[in-house]
This record gives sequence, structure tokens and C-alpha cells, in this order.
Amino acid sequence: MNPRQEEYTWKHIIRFRFRRPEYFNPLGSYSELRHRIEAPTVAPSAHQHQHSNLTRRKSAPASAFASASASGPTRIVYRESVGPSSDSDLNLPFWQKTWFIVLLLAMAVSFFGLAIFLLLTLDSDYTSAPVSAASEGVQITYGSVIKLMHERTKFRLHSHDVPYGSGSGQQSVTGFPNVDDANSYWIVRPTADSSSAKQGDTIKSGTLIRLQHMKTRRWLHSHLHASPISGNLEVSCFGSDGESDTGDYWRLEIEGSGKTWRQDQRIRLRHVDTGGYLHSHDKKYTRIAGGQQEVCGVREKRPDNVWLAAEGVYLPVAESK
Repeated sequence: MNPRQEEYTWKHIIRFRFRRPEYFNPLGSYSELRHRIEAPTVAPSAHQHQHSNLTRRKSAPASAFASASASGPTRIVYRESVGPSSDSDLNLPFWQKTWFIVLLLAMAVSFFGLAIFLLLTLDSDYTSAPVSAASEGVQITYGSVIKLMHERTKFRLHSHDVPYGSGSGQQSVTGFPNVDDANSYWIVRPTADSSSAKQGDTIKSGTLIRLQHMKTRRWLHSHLHASPISGNLEVSCFGSDGESDTGDYWRLEIEGSGKTWRQDQRIRLRHVDTGGYLHSHDKKYTRIAGGQQEVCGVREKRPDNVWLAAEGVYLPVAESK
């Protein structure tokens, strides 16, 4: 029993003695009562006294002693309560206090790194040459698989197995906004009557070529039917591997001083039968091909006639014998 408890106990003994003198007699009842009071006392250890928040309270107020004397001997009970936290919690290492936040940050950094990696490494559905190759002036040869990008709007020449609802009713041709679409690949072919051209040959300005849609195997085609939105010359896809005519012939016109077709050169494609240039603009479809823009033919040279070879698989130039 520490000094404070002892002082507290004796004060109540003296007070209780004067109130109830019948509990004390000269034959030893006084010492017996003291023994009863001191026996149940809970004394905190030195460690608990230093590191715990202690609160002491009596089991009953002083006024209850009078009523308690009738039922039996009175006891004073000390209770201690330990606070929800102790000083030892403050001595934990920093990483133990913040491990969950550190884990979340590590996961966020990992996912961000993975997203950057996928963005830089993954390509479209069809393996294509890197975009940086455009600055190297890669030559375009027969047999190459390319995407044609409209210079002003950056849309790709596109087709799919959906017919026009008007005009010829042939397979529609549009401008597609996304880069990673397999329906925007075209195979560069010579004309059917060209016996000297072979795969890997370079293509000079003024040469007649055909563009075959890689997925549907139909040819880029034009005729005098009116286009659905602007009413210009309709551009469609028609024929098959064994079916082609002069409506599939386009004359390559290289802008500038270039003599052979390279990836970094601005070009125009002029249709042989109608004289219309391959053309596109900001007018877009709203229903069947929502978000895609119209591709048509116009007979005048305009800024919207210009195209560039973009993504694709460029076959190397064939060695001359």
C-alpha cells in the first residue's frame, strides 16, 4: 500500500469510527476491521503507476456506510482503469504507423508505370512500322500495307462491310478518327494491266495504282453516283481479288519535288475515270457510321485533297538484277 492509499484508508477509518463507535471495542475489533479494510485493497505496481492513466473511486459514497453496516462489514475497493493508449504506442517505428499509406502509394506508382509501359509498347491489331519512321522517308513499294491519313483532319481512310443506303449501294468508305483500327489498312497494288510491276518496286509520281482493302479484299473505287452527305462523287469499295476494272485506278500525284513515293510526302490520288481527287472534310455521319466523316471525290485541287502515308508495314525495296 502506497502512502496515498494508506492516508486515504485511515481517514475513512477515523471518520467511520466516530460515526459508528459500536464497531470498535477494546477487545480487538478495531484491528479486525482494519484487517478487513486492507485485505481487498488493489495496489498498482510501479510500472503501472508510471505508464498508465489511473483513476481511483470508492465502491460506494460515504453516506452509504450507514446502510451498509446493517447487512455486513464494510469494505473499501479501489479500481483502476487503463486509458485506450499508452506512451509505448508513441515509440513505434514510422513505417509501422504508415505502412498502409506506403502500400497504397507503391501500388499507385506500379499501376502508373504499367500503364506507361503498355502505352509505349502495345500497337494496333496489325503490326505496323513505328511512327518515327516517317521522318526517315521510308519508300513505299508494291505490296506494302499502309494507312492513309487525311492531312487536315488526321482521320484515316477506312472501310467496312456496310453498304451505302443510297447511291450505288456498294461498300461504304469513310474517314475514321482512331489510329488503332484494322479496317483502315490498304494494300498498294499495281494496275491489272501492268505486267512489269512487281512486289517491292518503288512507285513514281504519275503512276496508276490500286488500293485493296485488306479486310474485305475489295478495291477503292469511284463513279458518278452522288456521295451521301455533300453530293460530290461517291467513293466506295467494289470487286474482289479476281474482279477489278478501271474504276479502281488512281493516279499518284506527289506534292513537291519528290519523284518516288515516300512516307513523309504529301500526295493526292486522282481517279482516272471521273477525274475526281480523293477528298474528305469535317462533315460526319450520324447514324450507321456515327462519328466517321465522309470521303468523296471532287474535281478541283483543294487543301482537303492531301493525304499522307502513316502507319503500316512497308516492304523493302526489291533489289534490281
